[in-house]
Amino acid sequence: MSWQPNREQAWDLLIRYNSNEALQRHALAVEGVMRHFAGLFDEDPDLWGVIGLLHDLDYEQFPKSHCSKTREILQDLDTDPVWIRAIISHGYGICSDVRPESDLEKVLFTIDELTGLIQAAALMRPSRSVMDLELKSLKKKFKTPSFAAGVNRDVIRQGCEMMNWELDRVMQETILGMRQVAPALGLDGPADVT
Repeated sequence: MSWQPNREQAWDLLIRYNSNEALQRHALAVEGVMRHFAGLFDEDPDLWGVIGLLHDLDYEQFPKSHCSKTREILQDLDTDPVWIRAIISHGYGICSDVRPESDLEKVLFTIDELTGLIQAAALMRPSRSVMDLELKSLKKKFKTPSFAAGVNRDVIRQGCEMMNWELDRVMQETILGMRQVAPALGLDGPADVT
């Protein structure tokens, strides 16, 4: 039977290949959002979360081979091919020719870039928190190409079309998903000083 890592095994694998805290936080953000969306689709949050956690497995050590090196690593571990396909599909059109087909794949493709935009928007707030970030504010940031210029808005739009969801709805649900893991991301605002 193919390997299907649990959350602890996935985290151990992630940190074996990624020592950069920013990349680890991004993986945690995507994991949290994937768990949130799994609930919306009545799917397994553990499965969706682990796939979200591992989506950038190769990025720190092999950025020029992103997705293809992840495929190699996971195949060497005899990982379930369905899991590998789901992870690789998030790079569709950029570093992978695997088109997202399942709900899980479409969501991962869509929210990967969006979590980066939300993190940047939250860090610009006086609270430095996602807890008080509102959709209206995020939409303004989305429409400002110079803000978080590395975030590929076209990928987000393309993903929304694949999901057949409105951009506003995807943005709102992604904010809610990130709120669930805000402390792990350092986006829950400053500690109360008494």
